[in-house]
Amino acid sequence: MDVGLILLLLVLLFAVVVVVRAVRIVPQQTSQIVERLGKYSRTLDPGIHLLVPFVDKVRANIDLREQVVSFPPQPVITSDNLVVNIDTVIYYAVTDAKDAVYEIANFIQGIEQLTVTTLRNVIGSMDLEQTLTSRDQINGQLRGVLDEATGRWGIRVARVELKAIDPPHSVQDSMEKQMRAERDRRATILTAEGVKAAAILTAEGEKQSQILRAEGSAQSRILEAQGQARAIQQVFDAIHRGKPDQKLLAYQYLQVLPQLARGDANKMWIVPGEFTEALKGFGSAFGNTGGSAPFQFGDDDSEPWTPDDTPDDLDDSPFGNTSLKDPSVALAEARDEAAKSVAEAEGVATRPGKGGRAGGSGARPALSAQPDQPGVDPSTQPGLASPIPPMPQTPEGAPQQAPEGEQRS
Repeated sequence: MDVGLILLLLVLLFAVVVVVRAVRIVPQQTSQIVERLGKYSRTLDPGIHLLVPFVDKVRANIDLREQVVSFPPQPVITSDNLVVNIDTVIYYAVTDAKDAVYEIANFIQGIEQLTVTTLRNVIGSMDLEQTLTSRDQINGQLRGVLDEATGRWGIRVARVELKAIDPPHSVQDSMEKQMRAERDRRATILTAEGVKAAAILTAEGEKQSQILRAEGSAQSRILEAQGQARAIQQVFDAIHRGKPDQKLLAYQYLQVLPQLARGDANKMWIVPGEFTEALKGFGSAFGNTGGSAPFQFGDDDSEPWTPDDTPDDLDDSPFGNTSLKDPSVALAEARDEAAKSVAEAEGVATRPGKGGRAGGSGARPALSAQPDQPGVDPSTQPGLASPIPPMPQTPEGAPQQAPEGEQRS
């Protein structure tokens, strides 16, 4: 190989090296520091640049994008002398590549140490509770201090975050117990409020229920009373449409009176004074209006009843239609029934009561069979005139007397 060829190859190799050393391409979001003969020359921005071979040299390649760096947990003492471990995360970006290269040797380490010292100053002025509940305040204070300190380094701190704040295990146990007690307290309060609300609702419901029941009962009583009033009014109207008189009432009274003594619990029966008046009315029902007749009804001046005196509206009467009989037959039946009723009344009146006293003892005389006295109006002398039909005569012709217990005292 001759010398000329070797020299040509050396020249070509040198040219290639010169071209490679002279041309520099800078990527986006990147800056390069160029030194000429060891002195800062310029900062290369993104793009293509030409350098002087063997004179210009690239000192550093700086990334201008925002960087994230996480530091290991740092022990920090709070104002209440508790040691807590805090993990921090720093978000920063290089704004001036020249300052980042020439103002500090290692800006990452500088940021870490500055973060630790600033964090201790901030946490040292707070107690544990404030440290746990004031993360935003701590982040703001750290960012302000770090941004001001790293500004002259050509670095901008975007934000600072606290990843974790770990108190001692003893404090964690106490906090857990406190939190558990607080949750139990809140649960108890909520349960009590629920029970209270339920009791109030139950009481309100019971109140409304009682009010409705009372209103229903009152309405029921009102309706029942109105029904009874209508029934009484209808009965009253029916009785008046039937045109009853004292004779009918006396007859009904005489029928009901013996029933008063029926029953095992009746030990004493007092014959009332109205019994004589009832017998008077019963006697007048058969047309006996004279003062000396055996049937007398007080001072009744009305005409004797005849079959023609039947009311026109008897068909509408609640008592129904009554078939008229022969007066003598009706008189005989009435005398038999009256005698039977008087016998029952006399038997009850003479029944001994408690303490050996007679049933009629101490009562007003109710029955008497004394003969009429001339010149005396039987209607004005109760007990003297007998409203009872004549009883069977004794052989001597005298009327049969009432038992001794029923005679007038």
